[in-house]
Amino acid sequence: MAPAAPPAVEPVVGEPAAVADLGGERALLVADVHAGIEVGLRYERGVELDSHADERRERLCALVAETDADRLVVLGDLAHRIAAPDGDEREELAELIRAVTDRVPMTLVEGNHDGGVAEAFADDLDVIGSGGGLLSGGDLLSGAGDASDDGTAADTGVGVLHGHTWPDPALLDADVVCMGHEHPQVRLEDAVGGSRVERAWLRGTLDPAAFVESGEADTVAGADPPELVVFPAFNDRSGGTWVNVDGQSFLAPFLPDALPSGDAYLLDGTRLGDYRRV
Repeated sequence: MAPAAPPAVEPVVGEPAAVADLGGERALLVADVHAGIEVGLRYERGVELDSHADERRERLCALVAETDADRLVVLGDLAHRIAAPDGDEREELAELIRAVTDRVPMTLVEGNHDGGVAEAFADDLDVIGSGGGLLSGGDLLSGAGDASDDGTAADTGVGVLHGHTWPDPALLDADVVCMGHEHPQVRLEDAVGGSRVERAWLRGTLDPAAFVESGEADTVAGADPPELVVFPAFNDRSGGTWVNVDGQSFLAPFLPDALPSGDAYLLDGTRLGDYRRV
């Protein structure tokens, strides 16, 4: 029998979302939903914005249907406020989670804004911890390093993490690693000096030595390093890192070193080339 093809992670054209074909399961992946951001901005900065909660929820559900997904995976920061969800934010989260899980199971990879979310919605979500985990075959999502049914390590598939902390070194055995947290954006200028900022994807070969804390990469087997895919934020109000502007600092502890050579893509699929030279 020929070996199975490695899983593909393909962006949904025009959307900050991608589909991962895992063989027995088709997963829709998004990052940085930041539900309740309007509540957070009011509380943190005194900024009043109309809520886009309904639009976010409806768009997620529409994408699940459009992509024929079997599962929704959120790569961290499902919620916006770092504290445990409360009040209007908790209500928005409850409605969003209920709307999605009425259709498909939902998995949260814990991000730095998700404090208390897993506990508050323990009966509704599958949760992967902040160190990341693996999506493999048609099995339920597992933590990195978990054993498969035959007792061997789940050492292929799609690695998922948020990106705010050092990942589990076992993610280096994935074929593709997907992350959020960074909210990558590019600043584009025209010939007459005008400019605009666009959300972007970053994709390239991952540098294992820079991806995990010093010395840990040597403990992980694997002939070929995985591809790293940095997701744009699903929430268009959450700001981000201008990856092609000098002086912008990356948020993840392993970036930009873990992506020494990678391309930026706009949501419509336009390839911009090396993300540092756009």
